[in-house]
Amino acid sequence: MFTVREIPAGTGILQYREETLTGLRCRISPERLRRRIDNSFSLPGEQADCPFCASSLPLVTPLFEDGARIHVGESVTFPNLFPFAAFHTVTVITRAHAPIQFTASQVKDAFLGQIQAFRRSDGFQSINWNYLPSAGASLQHPHLQGLADRRPGTIAERYIIASERYLVRNGCSYWDVLKEQEAQAERFLFGDEIIWAAQGVPLGEREIRGYLPFADPASMESYLDPLVSGILRVIGLYRQLGTYAFNMGIYFGQAGRNRGFSAFCSLISRINPNRSSFSDSAFMERLHLEPVILTLPEELGRFSREEGIPR
Repeated sequence: MFTVREIPAGTGILQYREETLTGLRCRISPERLRRRIDNSFSLPGEQADCPFCASSLPLVTPLFEDGARIHVGESVTFPNLFPFAAFHTVTVITRAHAPIQFTASQVKDAFLGQIQAFRRSDGFQSINWNYLPSAGASLQHPHLQGLADRRPGTIAERYIIASERYLVRNGCSYWDVLKEQEAQAERFLFGDEIIWAAQGVPLGEREIRGYLPFADPASMESYLDPLVSGILRVIGLYRQLGTYAFNMGIYFGQAGRNRGFSAFCSLISRINPNRSSFSDSAFMERLHLEPVILTLPEELGRFSREEGIPR
């Protein structure tokens, strides 16, 4: 499912890896672990006036068009005040501002809130999670983000198009073949109904993927228990390895239009929070390969002209 080219580098090796289906590439340099740029984990300081805490959330977060928010267990889902998708929601997972652990029911209820919100949208959908500032979370209070657009993100689109081509050429699902091979691979972690394995051509540090037996969010509810259990096991593995911050993305196809595509869940670990580790690289940049830009290019031109910057 992927190729590896290895060359000597310094006192170790450098690998160039390429995924056969999509052409996605990465470089793996184990020697760079010697830099030890990650720090021991310590929770960031308390955030004053957190808008996701119970005392503020009802006052400052927006409502859906029907004048309500979605409540499932502890979770609360509402529109994103600063969206970067045609349909963009936030699900606050816990009442606690900075929990050390997540329970299965907390994460499951948050997913149920996302599923209910998606019924208000159409297009290509994804569920995403930036955990801690060093993973691009602007707020420490744990929350999911749901996106829906007419066109899928870059990564999802690559897999959707390539999956259909594979089906036409080979007469079978790429994902069925992949799951069978991943279950036998050295990179296999755990799972039966949902196969979890370290990604052969990772998008980020310690990428782990769960291959889901459905394509769109409408079918997700039936598989929430094994999905949530797997996500928590991956988070536990990261913590055993000493890293706490992470990004997660679940990529879906479109209901009734999936030709050979299956949904999958991806997690990558990020550097632990420290005084200088707030990041503007989050799930969109790392797991969708679509940067969210704040400044209009035309505004830079206008600023240059107004400030008289020499040409």
